[in-house]
Amino acid sequence: MSAAHSLDHPIWWALITRQAHLAQSNARARRYPTDVAPFADMVDMSPESFAALHDLMQPRDTQVLFTPEPVNVPPAFEVVAAEEGEQMIGTPANVPASDVKIVPLGSADVPAMTELVALTNPGPFAPRTHTLGTFLGIRIDGRLAAMIGERMAPGDYTEMTGICVHPDFRGRGYAQKLMDVIAKQIVARGEIPFLHVYAHNAPAIALYRRQGMSIRRTMNVTVVRRP
Repeated sequence: MSAAHSLDHPIWWALITRQAHLAQSNARARRYPTDVAPFADMVDMSPESFAALHDLMQPRDTQVLFTPEPVNVPPAFEVVAAEEGEQMIGTPANVPASDVKIVPLGSADVPAMTELVALTNPGPFAPRTHTLGTFLGIRIDGRLAAMIGERMAPGDYTEMTGICVHPDFRGRGYAQKLMDVIAKQIVARGEIPFLHVYAHNAPAIALYRRQGMSIRRTMNVTVVRRP
């Protein structure tokens, strides 16, 4: 795998650096355990590498690829989706202090986290995604109103993920506050925050821009299934 920048292939670089202990791999392909994240990458996009990925997958497994260029998927796979996403980088702006209480989220919160993700669709969330890093939330009257977490960790970079707010609680600045808190934790560890967002999600991109993040590059998000 050769890339001008580790973020050009963030899944691969995460699985050979800080998250190498999670990798299910062979000579040409690597992936996370399916109950952690549905992400995979290969040394290149050749038929041989796709065959290696196929060998790692069980029937009906689905994998998500993040690549700089569009992918030519062999007929041994079903293409579930192929979209563009924006990869954004930077340290979100400081948010004024408030009395909103931010709490850590863990295994006991997975049902509520899963429900919020299903409602707001910020991206994939598996039963053990929360084990990839810190996850934080805001609860209002016992309900999970907003959340954020850390996911891929390629080298010196840490991905912010699962940024979502329940529709009943939007407009209160919860996403900005959570981004501020988790980004400061990432920076304090000497790492650089980044995130992914679908290119068609203009409101989210606008929010992240207002928070001080900028688009690094457009990525191709390809979802494939082994029949």
